[in-house]
Amino acid sequence: MSERKTFNEINITPLTDIFLVLLIIMMVIAPLLDQQGLNLTVPENVEQEHLTNQDAKILTVNVTEDDKYYIDGEEIAIDDLEAYLKKVAKDYPDGMMIETDGDSTHGAIVKVMDSARNSGITSISVSEI
Repeated sequence: MSERKTFNEINITPLTDIFLVLLIIMMVIAPLLDQQGLNLTVPENVEQEHLTNQDAKILTVNVTEDDKYYIDGEEIAIDDLEAYLKKVAKDYPDGMMIETDGDSTHGAIVKVMDSARNSGITSISVSEI
């Protein structure tokens, strides 16, 4: 009878090839996973005097729980919001306050922020009522 040679070593070349392919795939995909979000500056809780809207010249937009927009008690459609903000932006140099209901959606608030930014308003604050 012939004797069989015993297998004493493990060939790790295929395993190394697999790891190198996975590494290359991760290096290609990783930059694509970088998604840009909203740049928010979260204020610290500091006691200070609050200015009224008349003193500060701040435009207040209310977002209700059913995602409707109100400015000075008047409902504004989302399609008309950007045009309205462009019209009144120069009257409110101190920016805009978005007062939201706790149950309003994130998308509704972002739409107001985008409309304000497109209208030239740079200072935007968000508050929950």
